[in-house]
Amino acid sequence: MSECDACGKQENMPYQCGHCGGTYCAEHRLPEAHDCPGLDNWSDPGGVFDSGFDESVNTGQTSGSGGVADRFGIDTGPGGPLAYFRGNVTYLFLAIMGIVFILEHIVILSLGREAFQTLFVLHPNNPEYVWTWVTSVFSHAPFGFYHIFGNGIIIYFFGRLVEQQIGSKKFAVFFLVSGALAGLGQIAIQTVQGTSAGVLGASGAALAIMAFLTVLKPDLRVYLYFLIPVPIWAITGFYFLLSIFGSLNPMGAGLLGGNIAHLAHLIGLIIGLWYGQKIKGQTRMPGQIQFGGGGGPGGPGGPGGPGGPGRRRP
Repeated sequence: MSECDACGKQENMPYQCGHCGGTYCAEHRLPEAHDCPGLDNWSDPGGVFDSGFDESVNTGQTSGSGGVADRFGIDTGPGGPLAYFRGNVTYLFLAIMGIVFILEHIVILSLGREAFQTLFVLHPNNPEYVWTWVTSVFSHAPFGFYHIFGNGIIIYFFGRLVEQQIGSKKFAVFFLVSGALAGLGQIAIQTVQGTSAGVLGASGAALAIMAFLTVLKPDLRVYLYFLIPVPIWAITGFYFLLSIFGSLNPMGAGLLGGNIAHLAHLIGLIIGLWYGQKIKGQTRMPGQIQFGGGGGPGGPGGPGGPGGPGRRRP
């Protein structure tokens, strides 16, 4: 049974709005019946109902959206090679994480650890390597799936919800900025502390996503392992407390988990809470979501989830 987000009616076969992500009964399934936020963008060429088709007809173009991508000759219009990623940035970023994970191993095996550090790790000794501000967000601890799986499962289940609420473009910026700022904040405090560990992983972005959803719908039910219902505020609160106490320990050792970038986690959570509060009331959230898989937040991975959804590298 699911609850209609508009009237609270229990439904055996609910409808889910593809634009706002809400769950509704038959009476409120249409966007206009549940006051879908997407209705405000009906006439907006970049709005949630835009497919890119009308825009190409009006401008006489055969494809594309007329944006930055078109200036570089990149076809993102219907039928184009990148059309799938319109509205699917979450999956695109997950794919990039997987590709980068493979490239990490190729670099290590062919060029060595030093090249890996230079290309993929955000390090306090080399903050001027600006490419690592981004590559480190998509990089994860090599020779093990524990780290990338921990971040990936959070992004897979929660990222799509956030993307539906704010749109693909804003989601991409939100993801990249929160991930980069989390990493930069971590190496900044390490510089003050005199430690030299590098940072990599999508931890900051993943936890920013979770914190964002917590503000929009704190009672969102997350089904751990598809069985145990837990409100998302409890999971976010756990990570928040863990990150605070972990940040107070410069080495992140002991019970708080070694080799984990706790401050990066904390920064990501703060960014997500701030951004969620900024747009609160402008979107609608579904009543529940299943969150399963081995070692999710609060799972057997213990503090930090699977591998801790963030790592510091020596």
